[in-house]
Amino acid sequence: ILGSKSLKNFCITWIVVWVGLCVISLCLLLLRNQDWSTGIKRNNNSLDMIEMSGFICGYVSCVFYLGSRFPQLYKNFQRKSTEGTSYLLFALAMMGNCTYGLSLVLKMPATESSRALYFSHHLPWLIGSFGVLFIDIFVS
Repeated sequence: ILGSKSLKNFCITWIVVWVGLCVISLCLLLLRNQDWSTGIKRNNNSLDMIEMSGFICGYVSCVFYLGSRFPQLYKNFQRKSTEGTSYLLFALAMMGNCTYGLSLVLKMPATESSRALYFSHHLPWLIGSFGVLFIDIFVS
């Protein structure tokens, strides 16, 4: 299945990066729980390491998620055909991304200041869901 050496290297690198991120996130979560148990107070307005690593994971996920569609687009463009593409898979993925993105938008807080913070905190997931939805239109 993985005939290309560069594809194998990419997959191995991808797995190593994700295992590393999971280990780092787990360690940070354990440190955060230790801070809570000792009663250390945190400033609610500042980003701590756990929240920052969540943003980083969100943006990395967004890049991988958006990038996942380009091989299909490239293959369709090279063949000048969509033969072999599962339209049901893309239709369900499009419906899932649309409803997920809408759930984030419709859940936005009422106050303007809270909206800006909410939007900035959910930006990677909004880009991921609506970006992939946009790309899936071209795949279909």
